[in-house]
Amino acid sequence: MRAMVFKEAKRALELQEVEKPQPKAGQVLIKVGACGLCRTDLHIVDGELPHPKLPLIPGHQIVGVIEELGQSVKGVQVGDRVGVPWLGRSCGKCGFCRSGHENLCDQALYTGYQIDGGLADYAIADSRFTFSIPNNYNDLQAAPLLCAGLIGFRALRMTEGAKRIGFYGFGASAHILIQIVNHQGGEVYAFTRKGDEKGQAFAKKLGAVWAGESETLPPVKLDAAIIFAPVGALIPQALRAVDKGGIVVAAGIHMSNIPSFPYKILWEERVVRSVANFTRQDGADFFELAPQIPIKTEIHAYPLEKTNEALDDLRHGRFSGAAVISLG
Repeated sequence: MRAMVFKEAKRALELQEVEKPQPKAGQVLIKVGACGLCRTDLHIVDGELPHPKLPLIPGHQIVGVIEELGQSVKGVQVGDRVGVPWLGRSCGKCGFCRSGHENLCDQALYTGYQIDGGLADYAIADSRFTFSIPNNYNDLQAAPLLCAGLIGFRALRMTEGAKRIGFYGFGASAHILIQIVNHQGGEVYAFTRKGDEKGQAFAKKLGAVWAGESETLPPVKLDAAIIFAPVGALIPQALRAVDKGGIVVAAGIHMSNIPSFPYKILWEERVVRSVANFTRQDGADFFELAPQIPIKTEIHAYPLEKTNEALDDLRHGRFSGAAVISLG
């Protein structure tokens, strides 16, 4: 099969012919229709996330059709269309797993990082960590929901019902989450990189009540802020933007160092917290909600052989919405 293979940090992925994988017990073989790209993929190929499996097939927003079942697989069957997310498996035995917090499992393995991912014609997945894809989404439209949607949904839950929410960085996750906030009657204040008038216009088009640069303060105090951009300096900036008791959520897996800041901007019961992956319950709830709104994804499709171009466009913010590799 064809696959984009990662061999060394800061080097382009290589398009290669590799052996088609075979499912083991508990696994399914999926013929990939589409695979989304996100900043986590950039963090891996740029060497910012340590110790990936090498060589590696990246990609963790996989949508495709089950072609073969391994032994002891339950709950899915050949022909089912499923999505495969970042969290590829957990131990199922530790205290975190037993309490429904498998996102914190010390033995967890991640798709496109320690497990070969979806930038290939076929992918293997643990059947327990797949999600049924609603019929009103095609493969390309569904792919961003598997990470930008799921991780963003968990981050939104951590704002504890906030009504005025700031989004720092308006990319794939933000363009999905704003639709949920609007549906729930909230207000989104969008913050973009300096000079990104196109990104601010995109946010307003999707219903943001205000959009400006990340270094500025919003016109009103916010109940919460979600930081998607991997910039540590945005933590104190967001703390200045939220009201007393406000919550600042860091939604990324990697962030540059957070600079020191005065205690007075944290005081008055402001909270800073991070998001680590998601739970399968988050996934079940999200995929029930998405078609009800319905969430619509803005995608920019690339063929497999142009994956490196897609990653570079993502790195430099050359599009709004989400990048998706088409293999259908």
